[in-house]
Amino acid sequence: MEERAKRIVDTAIELAESGGFESVRMRDVAERAGVALGTVYKRFRSKEDILIAALEREMETFDGMIRTWPIPGERARDRVSQFFALATTALCGKPHFARAVLKALASGDPDLTERVMRFHSAISTLINLTIAGEGQPPPTDQRIAFLLQQIWFAQLVGWMGGVTPEDTVVEQMRFAVATLVTVD
Repeated sequence: MEERAKRIVDTAIELAESGGFESVRMRDVAERAGVALGTVYKRFRSKEDILIAALEREMETFDGMIRTWPIPGERARDRVSQFFALATTALCGKPHFARAVLKALASGDPDLTERVMRFHSAISTLINLTIAGEGQPPPTDQRIAFLLQQIWFAQLVGWMGGVTPEDTVVEQMRFAVATLVTVD
């Protein structure tokens, strides 16, 4: 990502964290990033586009951490439960940003569909790596990881709406993992 785009994304993250999804207005992003509004629109079609770019950057960081320091543990279900605890804590650690990103993910914008699918696929890949354990090949059946990331996303939507506390998201994921992850 080139320097201006990085500044735009950084600014969107700051605005989202200070005031949520509604605070990420293209005009405000441009002003705070020190770029022209046309520059913002040249690189991003909408605030959802910027927020997905921010999520992609956060995902790259999380992916790098998981690949560099695989989650230890003898049993796959323990590793995967820990994965979801870490991912939930990381995301919910910036609650306004997390809610803004979840709204962007769930926006249904057809221009973002491919990127949203890549995000879900990246989460599934990390889940499969965690199921396998360090140095082991990931499972060939992708369905368990797909179901787990879908359950996690649904739980996060509940968290976003104030229905599900963060610790309940983690506990629900432990239950889902214990139910679905049967390899050890």
